[in-house]
Amino acid sequence: MSNPEDYAQSNFQAALFALALERGGGAPLHLQLADALRGLLIGGRFAGRKLPASRVLAAELSVSRMTVTTAYDQLAAEGYLATRRGDGTYVADHLPHLVPAPKRPRPAPAPPVPPAPFHPGLPDQALFPHRAWARHLERAWTRPAPALLARADPLGWAPLRQAIAAHLAAWRGLDCDAGQIVVTSGAWDAFDLLRGAALQAGARIAVEDPGWPTQQKLLQRGGLSPCPVRIDGEGLDPARLPGGLAAAIVTPSRHYPTGTAMPLARRLALLGWAEAEGALVIEDDYDSEFRYQGQPLPSLAGLDGLGRTVYMGSFSKLLSPGLRIGYLVLPEALTGAARDHLEVTGARASLLPQPALAAFMESGEFATHLRRMRRVYARRQAHLLACLAPFEGLLSLSADPSGMHLMLPLGPDLAGRVPDREISARAAAEGMVLRALSAHARLPDAPEGLILGYAGFEEPRLGEAAEALGRILRAAAG
Repeated sequence: MSNPEDYAQSNFQAALFALALERGGGAPLHLQLADALRGLLIGGRFAGRKLPASRVLAAELSVSRMTVTTAYDQLAAEGYLATRRGDGTYVADHLPHLVPAPKRPRPAPAPPVPPAPFHPGLPDQALFPHRAWARHLERAWTRPAPALLARADPLGWAPLRQAIAAHLAAWRGLDCDAGQIVVTSGAWDAFDLLRGAALQAGARIAVEDPGWPTQQKLLQRGGLSPCPVRIDGEGLDPARLPGGLAAAIVTPSRHYPTGTAMPLARRLALLGWAEAEGALVIEDDYDSEFRYQGQPLPSLAGLDGLGRTVYMGSFSKLLSPGLRIGYLVLPEALTGAARDHLEVTGARASLLPQPALAAFMESGEFATHLRRMRRVYARRQAHLLACLAPFEGLLSLSADPSGMHLMLPLGPDLAGRVPDREISARAAAEGMVLRALSAHARLPDAPEGLILGYAGFEEPRLGEAAEALGRILRAAAG
């Protein structure tokens, strides 16, 4: 309701209609109603508000009209109500024995703060196809399919799961059935589902080190035990995995945050480890679509045929974090347990955007959007590297064939002189979000480097941020 007065009046009537009277109690109904009204009005916040006609309030409270008029008359005699001829009954403007509480100032909400340069993992929201998305959303809910109004499938909207299966077959070489796909609300939802459907409480899970720090927190909150394993130049080495693991979480197509891609021989070795140990491999493939050179690398799940591999994907980087839509692709052996788990807990992913997203993917507009973003992000990476070229020696510069950020090791002129966390702190003081690689590690002797997100920032802003970073690096080098 746009009019504040109408909104306040509506709230007042809602409060009146919610009054409860006890039939068969010791006090007559008109006295109970008078007491209830008095308690409602005594705070003074409804001063000047119009009361509903006696017949309306009587109907809402299921009492006689005489009960209401008697209560109104009593409160009018006490000075709480005032009758205006031909205009009804109002709460008195001034109650002399009440001192209204001073109104607390309510500060205006702060305007949204634009993301700071180099914040990793942020898509450019200006590239989001708002008109196309609005069209699909409107069509989905102004002319809903009958299934939308029925009991929701806990695995997610079936046409969306079919569209995801087609997308994975085309982009990731992953042949799966829509029945193996579960729509989730994000990483926490995905890990919780796996905990309930495939992992025992306290299960030990290998995680990459350095890695995504939030991942370990999510696992611990879900009652699982993360076991960090240091990666090397080819990603996670299966030979270094300890015994007694129930699963390993990996980012083989593009390790987060170093950008390392796992070669085929190591991928096959990891799948062999899972088969021998009876363990799961959880493949987090969060931004594999953004590959700028060559063909996308094959997914582990595709190589495995989804035998012992769970594939985890998300639309947060591809479209918008605000959608809160991700998905899991499960081995067929786990689909029954996943459905049983969701039948108890309920699905957490909102159904509202799922039909629109399905139509967006089926129309071909999603693939067109991805191709456009890939071209734009490739240009931005190249521009950032060109802007950082004058600082070669302070940073080790090299292009990355994929992703939304660069991980740049400290160069020979800076390595060993100033920790990467110190540079990160200095950049924060200059208004930048510059992640230190060592902050993503839990094991000793962490590697050092700087993580520079570029996808969400236009080229002029990247250039300004690169120049500011260069000044910080030169000052750190002395």
